[in-house]
Amino acid sequence: MPRLNDPDPNVVPADVRDFLSALPPDPMVKMLTHSVGTVKLFIQQARAQFTALELPARSRELVILTVAEYAESEFVAAQHRPMAEAAGVDQRTREIISSRDIDNPDLPAYDRLLIRFAAEVVRSPRVPDDLFDQVRRILSEREIVEVLQVVGYYWSFGRVATVLNVELTTVYGDEPLLGDETERAD
Repeated sequence: MPRLNDPDPNVVPADVRDFLSALPPDPMVKMLTHSVGTVKLFIQQARAQFTALELPARSRELVILTVAEYAESEFVAAQHRPMAEAAGVDQRTREIISSRDIDNPDLPAYDRLLIRFAAEVVRSPRVPDDLFDQVRRILSEREIVEVLQVVGYYWSFGRVATVLNVELTTVYGDEPLLGDETERAD
């Protein structure tokens, strides 16, 4: 059961209500609406995670599943397992992430390094220099920053879900419906 009541629709400004009316009903969006000043921005940031990254969709989903595992957010994991599969993350890789066996030699070197990097970012405020140097060899500077933003976004999203006991929701296809998405960068 959620720890907060649904927000009072009478205190939600008209522009926010209009923005949210284009989205499918979702308990997470409802919960985020308690912060009327940030809910639109939070959802727009989610949209950017799917439309404006140089980081490939498959890499993004590896990062998100890793964050879900290390932040202990079943909500994020449940939402992104089907998205990760659609982006090309096979069942074995998803199992390796969920078992935290991130040094597993069954993982391709790129995946292993990306997953280790994301896990370390969730676990610690600093990433060891040797790990960072290895990541610099496989990711552009833009992609490194994008990985950090994806980690931060989904850590935050996961904490809203776990701390407030947001009920699991249905996944709306292979990517979340976030309003008038017309272009995809990945």
